[in-house]
Amino acid sequence: MWQSFRNGSTYDLSTSDPLLDDPFSPHPWDTERSVRARVIALLLLSGPAALPGRVAALKLRGVQITGTLNLAGGTVAPYVELNHCRFENEVVLPESRFTTLRMVGCAIPRLEAARLQTEGDLHLPRCRVERGIRLTDAQIGTDLLISQIDVRPDRLGRAITADGMCVAQDLQADQIETHGEVSLRGAKIGVSLSMRGSRLRGARDRRALNAPQLTVERSLYLASAWVSDETGTSGATPPHGVGQVSTPVLGTRLQRFECRGGVRLDDGRFGDAIDLEQARFFLAPKEELSLRRIATPELRFKCERVEEGRVVLSGAKIITLVDMSTSWPGPGGLAMGGFAYENLVPFGHFPLLRRLEWVEAATPEYSPEPYERLAQVLRNSGEDADAREVLLAKQRRRRATMPLAAKLWGYLQDWTVAYGYRPGRAALWMAILWGAGTIAFSRHAPPAMKAVEHPEWNPALYALDLLVPVINLGQDGYWRLQGGWQWVGAALVLLGWILATTVAAGASRLLRRS
Repeated sequence: MWQSFRNGSTYDLSTSDPLLDDPFSPHPWDTERSVRARVIALLLLSGPAALPGRVAALKLRGVQITGTLNLAGGTVAPYVELNHCRFENEVVLPESRFTTLRMVGCAIPRLEAARLQTEGDLHLPRCRVERGIRLTDAQIGTDLLISQIDVRPDRLGRAITADGMCVAQDLQADQIETHGEVSLRGAKIGVSLSMRGSRLRGARDRRALNAPQLTVERSLYLASAWVSDETGTSGATPPHGVGQVSTPVLGTRLQRFECRGGVRLDDGRFGDAIDLEQARFFLAPKEELSLRRIATPELRFKCERVEEGRVVLSGAKIITLVDMSTSWPGPGGLAMGGFAYENLVPFGHFPLLRRLEWVEAATPEYSPEPYERLAQVLRNSGEDADAREVLLAKQRRRRATMPLAAKLWGYLQDWTVAYGYRPGRAALWMAILWGAGTIAFSRHAPPAMKAVEHPEWNPALYALDLLVPVINLGQDGYWRLQGGWQWVGAALVLLGWILATTVAAGASRLLRRS
């Protein structure tokens, strides 16, 4: 191993038997395959110089490392790569510095690496960690790759604790399996965070994913992945492309992102998008998929319906919402007070009736703001008729909260002019009243105010003159209505004002849209 370090070659103690070379199998390894952890520490911290023309590097394969590998506070200059190795005890790396550290397919009891710093990558793909990983305030110079890792919880129920961690480029966590909370509070990712095809499970009343104030410069992917049976074999490269294709490739199968436990992304900032395509969230009744006050240009809410728990979008600010009608939970399962979005891009069939049900599900108690927001977005996209339907639905919801007298007046407004949002109905009522007034006045001609100065009596023009406000058609003011006909005339004038105002408002909206 000492000579392999000096010439940068791999020190390989694996056998030709795949079962015996499996670091996760229960079979013990021979003592001939063991290396003491303090010898490795000596190599990495105070190792010999490289042979002439070589670069010193520690590359181990199929090695069992006995004792505790403790490099706390140390500076490790050589490149480190451990493939399919076993660790007897935890790996202790807090406040240490590396260039690049790769541990691929290793069995690790626990990884303690708070405030770890790397100039290059930190790779932990296909490892199995029994008592959690701690990367609090770690600084990763390029990429953090933990794809296909299997992590069990620590004594506090956390599988991965990476609060305050900074990754300069990508964090790839595709197809990982966690059995405790993944904590990324205040973490910063320089490019994208991918958890395609991963399966997260909360433990001990903790969330499955706890990442408030997470900052991702580009996109967060909690989506499905196309994987193959060959992905993850001993000779395979850690998955990059397989997990990110959007169409199936021959020999692959779909693996959905699954989360069993609460998700918290409150106050997060995402530069491009949050993608939840085909994801599954299994929540307990009191758990939440919480997206409070997030800010992102695009939210792709195309997951499976959340049957229990709540989806919370209160205070979120989104430019484009891409969603499916089948993704949103039912009444009581959605909260979006103060949810601001500018564009709606429905994926698949999403009729206006379902969109109104979406708003109603988010407002168990009447609130005008979600209706007004939806109407504004529809109006800005040129759907003025749909916007009026939304505002009409708002008035009907509001009517249910009013006292009896106001309810009766509301029903009257709805039945006659639909609260003014269907001007065609008001025009129809005006035509009906005009016809009824014409027939009535044709049977009863009122006497003239003055015997000489009056136009020729015309019942149709007189009824229209009473109905249409402001405009004088030359009939009103010349005839004297008496008895009950005074009430008929007053009713026509009042109804004419109401209906004409409704028609004018509808016409002005149409002209503005044109």
